[in-house]
Amino acid sequence: MSARGNSASPGGRPPRPPRQSPARRGHASGTPPLAGEPGPGEHDDDRYDDDDERDSLIDVPGGVRLQKVLAAAGVGSRRHCEELIGEGRVEVDGETVRRYGARVDPEHQVIRVDGMRIPSRQDLVYLALNKPAGVLTTMSDDRGRPTIADFLAGYPERLYHVGRLDYDTEGLMLLMNDGELAHRLAHPSYGVLKTYLADVPGPLPRDVGRRLLTGVELDDGVATADKFRVVEQAGSRALVELTLHEGRKHIVRRMLAEAGYPVSRLVRTHVGPIALGSQRPGTTRPLTTREIGELYAAVGL
Repeated sequence: MSARGNSASPGGRPPRPPRQSPARRGHASGTPPLAGEPGPGEHDDDRYDDDDERDSLIDVPGGVRLQKVLAAAGVGSRRHCEELIGEGRVEVDGETVRRYGARVDPEHQVIRVDGMRIPSRQDLVYLALNKPAGVLTTMSDDRGRPTIADFLAGYPERLYHVGRLDYDTEGLMLLMNDGELAHRLAHPSYGVLKTYLADVPGPLPRDVGRRLLTGVELDDGVATADKFRVVEQAGSRALVELTLHEGRKHIVRRMLAEAGYPVSRLVRTHVGPIALGSQRPGTTRPLTTREIGELYAAVGL
């Protein structure tokens, strides 16, 4: 009999049936299972055990299955997370993992999807607050003035505010209980940019941007803007956008005042990759999984 007609493999074993991806498997009736649910005969563990489809990651005893960690972090449904694993797009501690049932420790291991770190610990909270003017960047005040804690009802965790905003300054503040990330975001050595919109007197001369980008001398040293642009001018008023990476006290107000343009209103619109957008004053929102990953990337975590 020719090799074409032989139904056995060289070792005498019957050939393996063609494999189907997780996306193509379904119930025997032809109706696919719900997202994240295993089909008949499938278990939430290793589905393939061939050497070429395994990896060398050592399972953590008592750990959580990788696809469950990904789904809990908001990456997608359990089924979608399985597909990401099967496509080799998930790393644990720098190693690509292809087993659906791999057990990991989300408290201590670093997990990435498409190179971006995900927040795998379930106890971590990441918030964006649009701080109104007239609110202190502190959790309490012995004089009874409004503080950012007044906007955090329902969040019992101890939260760190990333940097500060002046009492009269509005806009985006990040709060979290991830101490390492908060520290790096606030430290000037990591160069995380913050962007502000400022109302100043107009009209502005053409060289004001050059002065700010070159650096202005303040009483505690030279301060330099990373970016500057005039957003609009109308009569005696101008709106300018200023981006810088340092966070000295009152730095934006002092720079513009030194240039001859005192600020009447100041709003922070961006912290690194996070934008204030249309979020209303006095409200908070959880950061998305992608936003948290972008913050990790911004500070090298």
